[in-house]
Amino acid sequence: MSLPRYVARRLLLGAVQIVLVLSLVFVLTEALPGDAAVTIAGDNPDPAVIAALRQRLGLQRPAWERFGEWLLGALHGDFGRSLVAPRPVADIIASAAGPTALLAALAVLLLVPASVGLGVLSASREGGRLDRFVTSSTLGLYSAPEFAVGVLVVTVFAVQLGWFPPTAVGSGSLLARPEVLVLPVVVLLLRPVCSLSRLVRAGMIDALASDYVRHARRAGLPPGRVRFAHALPNALAPAVQQLARTADWLLGGVIVVEAIFVVPGLGTTLVDAVSARDLPLVQGLSVLFAATTVLVNLIADIAARLLAPASEVGR
Repeated sequence: MSLPRYVARRLLLGAVQIVLVLSLVFVLTEALPGDAAVTIAGDNPDPAVIAALRQRLGLQRPAWERFGEWLLGALHGDFGRSLVAPRPVADIIASAAGPTALLAALAVLLLVPASVGLGVLSASREGGRLDRFVTSSTLGLYSAPEFAVGVLVVTVFAVQLGWFPPTAVGSGSLLARPEVLVLPVVVLLLRPVCSLSRLVRAGMIDALASDYVRHARRAGLPPGRVRFAHALPNALAPAVQQLARTADWLLGGVIVVEAIFVVPGLGTTLVDAVSARDLPLVQGLSVLFAATTVLVNLIADIAARLLAPASEVGR
């Protein structure tokens, strides 16, 4: 199958996946007790006030009708207005995207050198103490969920040692107080660094044992040049696709990390929207996350086809 046809098929499949995700999110949010009218009314609400709010917000209409109206608007680029905040959903998402984009950008910028450096260092000392320590440490850290690591990091480095702020509450601009970003970025990086460094290590071990590396050594090339100019480019090939998928995985990690450190980004906005039963905002964020997932996975699969076109023969 040609690349344009492959991309078109994947985009069509991605559109179907997004609609299915939105339908599932709508059903699950509708199944939660309460609604936006109860949230707006506050504690000990008057039933008459709640009924009036439901009438004003259109919550008395059937769920399928509200979902269909929202989906039709979304197809034209209109994600509706928040039920709780009197603002368009697109504006809320745009204002919350900055902190999330900053966290994700810092994580990706640090991810590549940290993963490659750790993987090359471990492979260069295969079987040694450093290699065993790095391998066991990355395996253990990869197995730990973000929320558990986040709570531990806050307890040790923020509460007990006092080196960094425990949350971003009251920080204003994140760039004005970069120390607020240290712990969130560290927690966000731990799992992807562990996964990518292990792939780089495995690729480097295979590359260092290959015929072309042995030939380069026999030719008298310096060890550093052999390692970085000949072995490393071939060792990185298996990690390229995983790197693209890691960007997709960072979305889920950002939601958890932002909730732990109270970073005012898309993850915190999503948690608040679910708590307030703000369906238009939940749906708008779901579109963004689902579309990003589909796009990043498409890029990863295209990269895999270009790196290993022989695997597509006969499909």
